[in-house]
Amino acid sequence: MREHPSQTELLQAVIDFLQSEALPQLAGQTAFHARVAANVLGIVLREQQGSPPADADESGRLAVLLGRNGKLEELNAELCRRIATDAIRLETPGLAEHLWASTLAKLAVDQPGYASYRQVLAMLALPEGS
Repeated sequence: MREHPSQTELLQAVIDFLQSEALPQLAGQTAFHARVAANVLGIVLREQQGSPPADADESGRLAVLLGRNGKLEELNAELCRRIATDAIRLETPGLAEHLWASTLAKLAVDQPGYASYRQVLAMLALPEGS
């Protein structure tokens, strides 16, 4: 039986090619676009790996905060509505913690190299990607 490379392996192979072989030979706008493409693929790879557990964590926090279950999009919409109407405020137990956890989860996907993100992880003694 022939095994195909996984989506993760395929994405990583393209990222590695762009970064190690293509980019050193490119200049100007073409190099910039190749760097952007490598970054986009990195985001897709991290989202593929990290989003399911992060989404489950977010849904769990929202269910506790809002006192009900539902789809993540619905729960986020409800949270926004309650914040907009002052039904939930920053002082509400669990809200600040939820917002921090959600922000860190998004940064783990979008900007894991962001200096401030790394500082917060170090301050909280969390592993990268948390």
